[in-house]
Amino acid sequence: MSTSSPTLQKAALEFKSTSLTVPVLLLASNDELHIEQQLQEKIAQAPEFFRHSPLLIDLQKLNSQGLDIDLQALVKRVRDLAFMPIGIRGGNEKQNHVALEMNLPVHSMHGSNTPMTNKPAAKTLAVPEAEATKQPEQTLENKLITQPVRSGQRVYAKGDLIVTATVSAGAEIMAEGNIHVYGSLRGRALAGVLGDINSRIFCSDLQAELISIAGIYQLSDDLSPETAHKPVQVSLDNQTLIIKDI
Repeated sequence: MSTSSPTLQKAALEFKSTSLTVPVLLLASNDELHIEQQLQEKIAQAPEFFRHSPLLIDLQKLNSQGLDIDLQALVKRVRDLAFMPIGIRGGNEKQNHVALEMNLPVHSMHGSNTPMTNKPAAKTLAVPEAEATKQPEQTLENKLITQPVRSGQRVYAKGDLIVTATVSAGAEIMAEGNIHVYGSLRGRALAGVLGDINSRIFCSDLQAELISIAGIYQLSDDLSPETAHKPVQVSLDNQTLIIKDI
């Protein structure tokens, strides 16, 4: 009697923990027209950054004030503005049920930050949801980029990111550690994306659309003209971005 070994098939997929920088919309009002107006103002500041951007809707502050909102209508307004909602958090039982009926995930409040506020000087992007499952002993991997980072490109480093060329408008560079740009920085630079408040951004020519450290960010319109086209370093102090000449 002959025997045969079972056919070994190569795995078609695997699940991995990863980190994604996702803007979070923190609602403090249930006035849908007011919300839409302020979102339009945000989009006007950085159209390319927000176009087709994923968005997590945070309802915690709204519910803490006892304010209700039509979640279906809100999601429609957000989608009409070219955002792509990926779920809600901080919702009550009714809101969570509505979200699931719309095939929107319900996220936990673990590790939440305060994002997209109306303060002009410092705004917050979401700290990645995957931070809670990230391995704390993961080895840092610095990355060196010697070619220009062109519009539409995204570069991520698990340690420090060093770019010896230009970062074009519409490009995005992200690092868990520091960012060094020896050419012009015209795109978006996000350092300390997993929450490292000691990370810094160094560049020889600041023209950025957005700079961010540990989720605290500023758009180009918020940057002082005195820092433009200069070599600077960006650090974080008490939830405020500090920009100094090098």
